[in-house]
Amino acid sequence: MYSFNYQRAKSVADASAVISKDADAKLLAGGQSLVAALKLRLSQPSELVDLGTIAELRGIKVEGNAVTIGAMTRHAEVAASAEVKKAIPALAGLAASIGDRQVRNMGTLGGSVAHNDPAADYPAALLGLGATVNTNKRKIAADQFFKGMYETALEAGEIITSVTFPCPKRAAYMKFKNPASRYAIVGVFVADTGSGMRVAVTGAAPSVFRVAEMEKALASKFAPESLASIKVPEKGLNSDLHAKADYRAHLITVMARRAVEAALK
Repeated sequence: MYSFNYQRAKSVADASAVISKDADAKLLAGGQSLVAALKLRLSQPSELVDLGTIAELRGIKVEGNAVTIGAMTRHAEVAASAEVKKAIPALAGLAASIGDRQVRNMGTLGGSVAHNDPAADYPAALLGLGATVNTNKRKIAADQFFKGMYETALEAGEIITSVTFPCPKRAAYMKFKNPASRYAIVGVFVADTGSGMRVAVTGAAPSVFRVAEMEKALASKFAPESLASIKVPEKGLNSDLHAKADYRAHLITVMARRAVEAALK
């Protein structure tokens, strides 16, 4: 890897000050994506600012009808949390399906969301539940947060501090995973929020997206058969050695139906 300066931030303000002044500085959360990029010389930061010792960025809190999870909370912590399992079982299940044990014990919610990998699981949960991304500067609705491949609404000096997930009436996440990486070739998060339906898809396109036609169908009847005839256009979907666009389009409907079935149990 290329050489860089390393420092442990004492606070969110300290970390923000560094990345505000230096566009080449990067934040280190769980490091599950960044460290690999550094090793392959795909990333060349001038400064690496470690967020690992900032206590205020960790933790899970249930207040009212919402669950707020700190940005530096590990996937394994979300998966094992009794509070999350009770409030949003689908979110705990999603966290448990991420990568392998090593990844779940190091990877963080905030790191995954900020990185916005096209095949990551958490973006589907944020978009599917209508979550809010809380930063050191503002609150960003999930519908406005994900902008494209590895691109988000985060601005210079802005750091994710936590994510707030509204508790749905019922929800489920199903994915067709890559057997090696366990990334989603296609993953679908379906939620009945009580005030409307949300269907979010990851892995199928350059960025997570919602399927309005499926949401409309489920609003009429929340059942797997409501989605049987819906075909997502393959135009714009990913096509690679793992799956062609037409197969991903087919998988979206299959995974969505399975998610609805799971949510009804």
